[in-house]
Amino acid sequence: MTDHTADFVIYGSPVSPFARKVAAFCIEKGVDFEFESVDIFNPPEWFLEISPMKRIPVLRDRSVAETGVDGTIPDSSAICGYIEKKHPQTPLYPEAASDYGNALFIEEFADTNLAAAAGLGIFRPLFFSIIGGKEPDIARAQETWGGQMPAVLDVLERRLGEAEWFAGPTISIADFAVTTCLMQASLVAQFDLSPWPALAAHFERMTARESIAAPYAKADRFVRKAMPERIELG
Repeated sequence: MTDHTADFVIYGSPVSPFARKVAAFCIEKGVDFEFESVDIFNPPEWFLEISPMKRIPVLRDRSVAETGVDGTIPDSSAICGYIEKKHPQTPLYPEAASDYGNALFIEEFADTNLAAAAGLGIFRPLFFSIIGGKEPDIARAQETWGGQMPAVLDVLERRLGEAEWFAGPTISIADFAVTTCLMQASLVAQFDLSPWPALAAHFERMTARESIAAPYAKADRFVRKAMPERIELG
């Protein structure tokens, strides 16, 4: 077998919030990994074999198998659950049943509702238009920020309340899911979170963590090559 510095390799893109969630999860837990970029719009055949939903990220555990489907886990939520079981040190899923269930819900809410608004409604109309040689669809992004995002952010504000973390007394998968999805909008836009003060404080705490900041910096460098300035929303 080929020597590698890490058992885990994450196949994805630095601009994917779900790939960054997995990377942040590993960094926070102190789990070594390698990152291999995959062009999801023109994926190689070997990737389609291990990603039945044709999405990123996919994790390969080389300690199981270095090629083929064995040892691969698609979907960021499944990947983080797998890593938690294999590396239980520095647990990032709550122990209490109520907190655990809440963490799973917040992660799902972030991966669906928040990702759809921040990613499909803001990031794509701006960044994808630019890399496609078109003018950024600022109107679509503004419409999403003013029309779709408030209801999503209201849910997160209520769920967070006066707590420091979304699910229990310590940081969990829920916090990583929310932050990485919200940062998808911050890659391309400037916006004001002051109407959601608890969420704004949480976002500031999370983005200061190395586990979040390091993967985001790689995404930011990629985006800035095509889009030097962020667009102000409001």
